[in-house]
Amino acid sequence: MNESSWGAPPGTGSAGPWGPPDQGPSSALREEVAPAPAGLVRDWADTAQTRPMPIVPDAGGHQDDDRDDRGAARLSGPLFRDDQPQEPMPSTPHGPDRSQDPGKPRKKSAGRNLRAAIGVGVGLGAVILLTLFVYKHLFVGVMAVAVVVGLWELTSRLSERKDIKVPLVPLAVGGVAMVVAGYVRGAEGAWVAMALTALAVLVWRMTDAPENYLRDVTAGVFAAFYVPFLATFVALMLAAHDGPQRVLIFLLLTVVSDTGAYAVGWRFGKHKLAPRISPGKTREGLVGAVLFAMVAGAVAVQLLIDGGAWWQGLVLGLAVAVSATLGDLGESMIKRDLGIKDMGTLLPGHGGIMDRLDSLLPTAPVVWLLFVVFVGSG
Repeated sequence: MNESSWGAPPGTGSAGPWGPPDQGPSSALREEVAPAPAGLVRDWADTAQTRPMPIVPDAGGHQDDDRDDRGAARLSGPLFRDDQPQEPMPSTPHGPDRSQDPGKPRKKSAGRNLRAAIGVGVGLGAVILLTLFVYKHLFVGVMAVAVVVGLWELTSRLSERKDIKVPLVPLAVGGVAMVVAGYVRGAEGAWVAMALTALAVLVWRMTDAPENYLRDVTAGVFAAFYVPFLATFVALMLAAHDGPQRVLIFLLLTVVSDTGAYAVGWRFGKHKLAPRISPGKTREGLVGAVLFAMVAGAVAVQLLIDGGAWWQGLVLGLAVAVSATLGDLGESMIKRDLGIKDMGTLLPGHGGIMDRLDSLLPTAPVVWLLFVVFVGSG
């Protein structure tokens, strides 16, 4: 603490402990009062310089002044969907209401609009079932629409947050071509479409300025692989003679895994799984995802796949739980790098299309491969 914080000691010619000269005692009074001993003045000055400044608390508080145990301020409020929100303290005209017992347990919140999420989920499920089992070629169209919307969300966020200009037109055309080629021509057609899409991104970007060309085309090739190419494995499953059943099991196990992780983690979760990436995920939630998916897999494979065995469903469920969790963490890492909560707002209670595809996309090649190993390509 320096002298300027508390005022200079008497006799220095500046404002003293009584305030500025024009606010202190009159000159006549100063002449009548005997000067204090020099030692007493020195002791007073030393005390004034060394005693700590009193801390005056802010009566109203501040919503962003959230301090940890060391007293360091940090930003408060959840940025991401999986962050646990903090309930604000009730306020009064004179400041926060501190009459409530701080040790009283608070009711857990699900962290999202469950009613809207369930409604949207039921609607999407109805569209998927109708297109899968009434006329499965329509499901290819549903996949193509999801791929195009997902690419639009991803490229829009890259442009807004990182100023990365990814050409959407060649990505959208190439993405649809990949899905259709995978369904009609198999894996070979999907690889050819992927290569042509990457080439189209490289050429299309040449029409713009050369600055950041390498950065933009790298992001474009990543987007082509991440969204449409991984989605092509769903088309490969659909092309089998029992394709609708395989796709249904793939979707069912992914949803069950996500539901098991959410339910168990919300109720029993205590140990963080990856706090730097997704603070809301817990190890208990991962265990719930594995158990739910393995049970559902054993039942589904036994009932829906010709020649399928229950133990194959257990392996499939375990693989789905792991790949879906990794896929969710992967997109959480992307969103944290971009500094956003959701990829979009198209689906109330869910976010955007990419927020629903995050666990499905990396799971698709895993499920396709295991089906090929267990019962053949069909």
